[in-house]
Amino acid sequence: MPYELQALIGPAELLAVAVAEVPAAHLSPLAQGLALIPATPAFLSALQLRGGVGASGGNAGFTWFPDGLGLRVAAWSKAGPIACVEADYFGGAGTQRAAVWSDGRLDLGPLTSGEFEPFPPEGSPISRALRRIGARVQGGCADEFESVGLPAHSSTVRWVTPG
Repeated sequence: MPYELQALIGPAELLAVAVAEVPAAHLSPLAQGLALIPATPAFLSALQLRGGVGASGGNAGFTWFPDGLGLRVAAWSKAGPIACVEADYFGGAGTQRAAVWSDGRLDLGPLTSGEFEPFPPEGSPISRALRRIGARVQGGCADEFESVGLPAHSSTVRWVTPG
C-alpha cells in the first residue's frame, strides 16, 4: 500500500497560530502534544499567493515547498520548533526528507533517505526531526514516527478528510 506525506509538524499550540494566519490550513492532532498541517493544494496555494516571487526563504530541497513557506516557517519557529516532512513509499521502498526550523532559522537538515537506502543508527529523517521537536518513543512503538501517530493515514489529503 502506498504512503505519502507532505506536512508541517510542531507543537499544537504553535501550529494553531499558523492556521489562524492561513485559513486554508487544516490542523490535525497527533500524539504527545504535536499537530500536523498537511501540505494540501489549498494550503500551498494560499502560501504561494501570500509569499510572492523571491520570498521562499529556502526550500530545503522539498519538492512541494512554495515561495512564501520558508519565510513563514522561519517566522513561526521563533515561538517553537517546526518540522517540514515528506515521505513517499510504495511496496516498502521509498524516500524521506525532513528539516526543522527553530528560532527563526533552519536548525536541522535537510535530512534525506533515498529509495532502498537503509536508515542510519540514529533513525529515519522524519523520526530524527520529530525527536528534535520533542517527540519520544512510547508505548512499545518502533520509533517517533509511529509514536506520534503518523501511520494513521496513507496520504496527505487524508489528514484533512480521514476515511
